[in-house]
Formats: sequence, C-alpha cells, structure tokens
Amino acid sequence: MTEAKVSVVIPAFNESQTIGDLVQTIRRLYPDFEIVVIDDGSDDNTAEVAADEGAVVFKHPYNIGNGAAIKSGIKVANGAILVFMDGDGQHDPEDIKEFVRHMEDYDMVVGVRRNDQHASWGRAIGNWFYNRLASYVAKFPIQDLTSGFRAIKAEIAVSFLYFLPNTYSYPTTLTLGVLRSGLSLKYIPIRLQSRKSGKSGINLLSDGIRFFLIITKICTLYSPFRVFLPASFMTFMIGVFYYFYTFITEGRFTNMGVLLFTTSVIIFMLGMISEQISQLRFERRRPTDFVSKS
Repeated sequence: MTEAKVSVVIPAFNESQTIGDLVQTIRRLYPDFEIVVIDDGSDDNTAEVAADEGAVVFKHPYNIGNGAAIKSGIKVANGAILVFMDGDGQHDPEDIKEFVRHMEDYDMVVGVRRNDQHASWGRAIGNWFYNRLASYVAKFPIQDLTSGFRAIKAEIAVSFLYFLPNTYSYPTTLTLGVLRSGLSLKYIPIRLQSRKSGKSGINLLSDGIRFFLIITKICTLYSPFRVFLPASFMTFMIGVFYYFYTFITEGRFTNMGVLLFTTSVIIFMLGMISEQISQLRFERRRPTDFVSKS
C-alpha cells in the first residue's frame, strides 16, 4: 500500500486565484501523485489555470455541486488512494503525506479541524451537535463529520458512489457509510489556513437540516434500530404518562392512550423488519468487496 498510486482530487468552482498555486505546490511536494481538478461549471478560467500547471482537468458543463464534483473525480482518478481537498487554499498540501502514511492500516483518514478554525461559532456548535448525533449512529467517536480533507481507498470510494449526494454533505454520507459498513477510519489533526478566495457555500440552516436528514437516512439504512427503538420507547412512555394522567383525572383509559401504545408497537415492529432487511443487505456483500488489490 505504501507504493500505491495516489490521486489528489480537487473540486473547484471559480477558484482561478488559488488553483494554480495549489496544483503547483502539490506537484512540487509529491511529483509522483496524479492531480485531478474537477471544474464544476466555473465562470472564470479555473480549468485553464489548473491544466497549465499540469493537472488532469474534467469540466462540468454547469455548476452541479461539490459532491457531484467529488463523484466525477472518483470516476476520473486512476490512483489506488484518493485524497480529497478543497481548491480555495484552506487545506495545506503538507498534510497529505500524513494521510497517505496512515492508509496502509486504515480504509479512510480524515483531517480534524480545531473548534476555532470553523467559519463561525454557530457553525462550530452545529458541527459539535452533528458529531455527537453521528457518533451515536455509527457507534464510533466522530471528531469532524463535515471535513472535506480526507483520503480513502479508491475501491471503497467507488462502492459508495451511488450513495453520495451532489451537495456539500458528501463528507457526512461517506463517513457514516464507511463506519456503518465495518470499515476502519482514523482522524488526524490538520492545519486549516484562511480562505484565499470566495466564501463558504454552506448555509447553516438549510445544510444543517440536510445533514440531519442524511444522518437519519444512513442510520435507518445501516442500523435501523438506532432510530426506531428510541422512537418506539418514547411513544410508549408518552402513552404511559398519558394513561396515568387520564386515569387520575377521568378514571378511564382513553382512545388516545390506546393509540399511543399501538403506535409504539407498530414502530417497534417496523424497526425489527428494517433491521432484518439491513442484515440481508450485508449478508449479500462479499467478504472481499473491500479488500485492497494493491
């Protein structure tokens, strides 16, 4: 694995001011690495600048999304190890060697930002909440759910291609998919530099809701009981409290109490069925699906 070919995949949208220096730096530090720049429908000359510096360039006809660019990069890249990083100059190419060094023992390596390196305190608090929620889902301490600076084995990235969204939430999907598939992940600290061009395209509210839905979606796909069991238990306890309240105040067991108890049983049974379906999915997957061929 230490001699496996590495491809650095860089999604870029209107990054002509930074992409040239970034590609040049990566080429200087890692002359044997393949550099793939996905121009996601830029209005400037991002693609031309990247190509002039020696990168392999793939262009989208219009802006599709950061996740879509990553998916195109996975298809275009030829390396056994794929390194994803932003094209705005925030990620330090010097950190790549640490990612690759750990890829011999891990299936994916993710860079961890410090709390004070997030765009705002609101973003930092939001990431803390989603890290905790995702840790519950994955049964693994997730340190940075949304970090886009990461390395992953190519065959694993290809296996999740169908599952990745076209938006900025692809790191969330990839992280939870890898962990819930029983693959290994390592977090390492990174040095985040100030953004050299543009501004973040992530909206705290809309993308926050999207992250929450993605976490729930992946949870119900890989470990349904982690969602259904708490929902069933909560509904059952509401039914218990409501029953005692109506028994004390009205001296009877109301229809609403019956509905709550029945609903809790239905949710529990749906969780059981979903868990069985999820297990069947894993049983159909061959043990060698994620074994490196390098």
